[in-house]
Amino acid sequence: MADMQDNICNVEEYCKEETNNRRGMRSEDEEENIIVNPQFEDGLNNWSGRGCKILVHDSMGDGKVVPMTGKAFASATERTQNWNGIQQDVSSSVQRKRLYEVTAVVRIFGSSGPADVRATIWVQGQNGREQYIGIANTQATDKDWVKLQGKFLLNGVASKAVIYIEGPPPGTDILLNTLLVKHAPKLPPSSPPDFQDVEFEVNILENSKLSDNLNGWFPLGPCTLSIANGSPHELPPMARESLGTHEPLHGRYISVTNRTQTWMGPAQTITDKLKLHLTYQVSAWVRVASAKTGPQNINVALGVDSQWVNGGQVEAVDERWYEVAGSFRIETQPSRVIVYVQGPSPGVDLMVAGLQIFPVDRKARFKHLKNLTDKVRKRDVILKISGLDTKNFCADIGNVVKVRQIKNSFPIGTCISRSTIDNEDFVSFFVKNFNWAVFGNELKWYWTESQQGQLNYADADELLDFCNKNGIQVRGHCIFWEVQSVVQPWVQNLNKNDLMNAVQNRLNSLLTRYRGKFRHYDVNNEMLHGSFFQDRLGNDIRASMFKTAQQIDPSPILFVNDYHVEDGVDTRATPEKYIKQILDLQEQGAPVGGIGVQGHIDNPVGPIVSAALDKLGTLGLPTWFTEMDVSSSNEFIRADDLEVMLREAYANPSVEGVMLWGFWELFMRDNGHLVDAEGEVNEAGKRFLALKHEWLSHARGSIDDQGEFKFRGFPGTYGIEIDTLTKKFTKMFTVDNGDSPLEVSIEL
Repeated sequence: MADMQDNICNVEEYCKEETNNRRGMRSEDEEENIIVNPQFEDGLNNWSGRGCKILVHDSMGDGKVVPMTGKAFASATERTQNWNGIQQDVSSSVQRKRLYEVTAVVRIFGSSGPADVRATIWVQGQNGREQYIGIANTQATDKDWVKLQGKFLLNGVASKAVIYIEGPPPGTDILLNTLLVKHAPKLPPSSPPDFQDVEFEVNILENSKLSDNLNGWFPLGPCTLSIANGSPHELPPMARESLGTHEPLHGRYISVTNRTQTWMGPAQTITDKLKLHLTYQVSAWVRVASAKTGPQNINVALGVDSQWVNGGQVEAVDERWYEVAGSFRIETQPSRVIVYVQGPSPGVDLMVAGLQIFPVDRKARFKHLKNLTDKVRKRDVILKISGLDTKNFCADIGNVVKVRQIKNSFPIGTCISRSTIDNEDFVSFFVKNFNWAVFGNELKWYWTESQQGQLNYADADELLDFCNKNGIQVRGHCIFWEVQSVVQPWVQNLNKNDLMNAVQNRLNSLLTRYRGKFRHYDVNNEMLHGSFFQDRLGNDIRASMFKTAQQIDPSPILFVNDYHVEDGVDTRATPEKYIKQILDLQEQGAPVGGIGVQGHIDNPVGPIVSAALDKLGTLGLPTWFTEMDVSSSNEFIRADDLEVMLREAYANPSVEGVMLWGFWELFMRDNGHLVDAEGEVNEAGKRFLALKHEWLSHARGSIDDQGEFKFRGFPGTYGIEIDTLTKKFTKMFTVDNGDSPLEVSIEL
């Protein structure tokens, strides 16, 4: 309700501004508005109904509904479909590669409950291809006008474009008071946060070791807290990785009894101890008195005003001590913050020891990772140079041999879509900075066969052709998706036999068509979080999908793929559960060849990510980050988050590739972009480019008496330049992955 009230207040402010503008000269906003007759002062001129009837009003409901601003509003009535609404053709005024901001004032009529109202633009390209772009959505009621606001950008040339308001159930009228579509103003740049006075790696909690009894702690709810002895003296492993040498714990713990709700546990107020934009690591030992009633989820949580924030959680299946590890960050000033430990079922006693919350020193971690990366990724190279008269070689002037790496061969890719490759600015950044790609939706089953028997591979074909022309390797994502909410309705409605046939048809159709063209496939996406196919077709179906895929196309590596494996916030997706799932599949004969860690993460902490990767690495399979993205409204924090993830990945020997889940504004997660919608590289993008530059090896020096030049460098493509008294020689060579020194013959 608070969000709705804020929305209403914003609408009122917006409408007052519009009224003031109309009273004086036309504002710049009004002059830029590409909508004609935006407040229906000229009736319904330039407006039309989208599958329904539209009317103009000065009031409705016996005068209870009046315009928020101006003298009129329109209604879309006699609606029989959700997509019915009010629309305007903007074909002649909308421009491609231009970011537009859309603001509408809307409400509903004829329904007492809230309903989803959406702004959408339908676009037809010059080749006849149609696209529906969702711009914004909000919950509207019949009580008040609310603001609907969002942004859109057209990548390609549009032969026709129509913007419309839709969404509520059939029979509910949509009311539109005004619609504004203008060039979006450029947001002011972020300021880098000031961390100069921060005491990194210092616990902000009071009396964490319980040396002063329960001072500083209080029970959340009517449970009972007491002190007992017998908990571990060592810090939990992931905290140890961050803090290094640290005095031991005292072996005391908080015992929580008389718990009647899951949220009851020990708590402490930390409002004044937090600094905005800092990333905090959370660490604790936790235990339950009994797990006889089943596995118990234990969560370190924060109450940030009225919000719940996940600080890490673990599942206890017995009476051992377990490590909880997580992280959080506060980006807006709160009134009150408490930390508390919760989760087990009512009646289950909880024990908590050594709870620590400390700011993470990312720069110190980066220094460590840089040294580790040099050890893990670089290779000793011996260039054996022949065809050169060493007597005439200018060894005395120094720096006569110049080795420069042109490309690093480590796979760094990104998600692309059919619409984004119509934008030449997007394409330019993509082909310069990535060597792998994955399609966002265009290969998924709900895209290629949204209606039974109606196959659509046109978008995937065009994307694959684009990648091939640009020398980009491609991952296939995904053959199936185990989460029921994303399975198309016709598949969900099949009986068991028909579903089995549909699964087989999907495998045959997709893998036969693209035999040998995709390097990887995510076979059945997110099996830790869904079980649609397994529930309906039995426990063998997952392994069968892998085996059948390999039979049809033996060339690609077949991956499992899931999320939250690396961040400690989801007990369904721990590294241990992922490992067990992979081993179970392999025992059933599934040719699992790779581990996909999606990498959608908030507030990443290096040791937590690294610990998960190390555990997965014990299987000996290549690990890929398959959908990496981070999010922060502050570009500098976003850049730090991205650097954490990229450095942890590149420093870990089990990781063999990284895929970003996009890089361009509006075509990825909110506040996750590296490049804004109109092509300007932000701080996160600059950090990404700086890391790619850092991961290129260069060397200068002289050829030794044996005609050799030695250096240590990253795998990839190199150029060598040798200057003599009379001539300059240039050659290209390649350094492949490997542990032993590589000898490369250079014939001049």
